[in-house]
Amino acid sequence: MPNPKRRHSHSRKNRRRAHDFLVVPSFSLCSNCGTPKLPHRACPECGFYRARQVIKPAEN
Repeated sequence: MPNPKRRHSHSRKNRRRAHDFLVVPSFSLCSNCGTPKLPHRACPECGFYRARQVIKPAEN
């Protein structure tokens, strides 16, 4: 079985491991309409944030 001839550098090791630390973003439910949204952001559907309308809802 072949063995590596030279040691891998720190940067090469870190580039290989770059995808080991990716995480799926968490979602919370909007308190007004119940659609999933990113935490600490206004709901893109209804425009509410912390029981207040802060932006106009997106019209489709």
